[in-house]
Amino acid sequence: MSTVVVTGAAGYLGHHVVRAVLDRGHEVVAAVRPGRGEGLDPRAVVVEADILAPDFDPAVWGAQPDAVVHLAWKDGFRHNSPAHMSQLSAHFDLLTRLAERGVARIVALGTMHEVGYWEGAIEADTPTAPLSQYGIAKDALRRALPLAVPETTSLAWARAYYIYGDDRRSESIFRKLLDAADAGRTEFPFTTGKNLYDFIRVEELGRQIAALTDAVEVTGTVNCSSGEPMSLAQKVEEFIAENDLGLSLQYGAFPDRAYDSPGVWGDATVIRSVMARDAAPAQ
Repeated sequence: MSTVVVTGAAGYLGHHVVRAVLDRGHEVVAAVRPGRGEGLDPRAVVVEADILAPDFDPAVWGAQPDAVVHLAWKDGFRHNSPAHMSQLSAHFDLLTRLAERGVARIVALGTMHEVGYWEGAIEADTPTAPLSQYGIAKDALRRALPLAVPETTSLAWARAYYIYGDDRRSESIFRKLLDAADAGRTEFPFTTGKNLYDFIRVEELGRQIAALTDAVEVTGTVNCSSGEPMSLAQKVEEFIAENDLGLSLQYGAFPDRAYDSPGVWGDATVIRSVMARDAAPAQ
């Protein structure tokens, strides 16, 4: 049994990563902002603190953890929030300090928005040219960390794609669809819906990140994804039908975002290999 700290544990993804890491038999310290500790898996030890504060001391987590999963990030659903760039150095300082203190494994959460405009499968070494402040900040952290952490720290960058599931707690289009149905609306203004994305349920993403935390020999950028493209329209229509929302999409009411690729998905070869170890029978 190892001790794993999960930062941003109270966030949309954090709940699921905490549960998945606990299910793998580890002790979990759930690091959350003050006042955000409710609703987490009761098996976790919840520690409230501002981890990006200049005077933050990781000693509040207790004994030094074996691994840190860094999910904490402000305004992840607001792609051009000023928080992305203004807090970038604080994320870098925190993770490099943890590595220097001897944390053996760090898994940091990335995003497909690091890549910018791209058509087709994204691989670990696909060139990046992000087109939003969110993507720029994440990509800068992804590039900087390997140059700064000691070789004794195993570092993986878990690049996530289009996350859905547990939608009441998200700020995605799926939450907006649920809200529209709750309000009694029958029509929902939409884009063309033609863009292809890599959709992954939040529970599965949590399991992938938990498995990656244990796979210490897997380093660098890893696509945590399904590896299967699907149009946004198909996924949304499927979601409406599955949840019996009674909504009709008004296609073309909004323009497609200029920085979204027409078709992009993750090359899931590495993460499938990592997950296959769990599925393989014990020898």
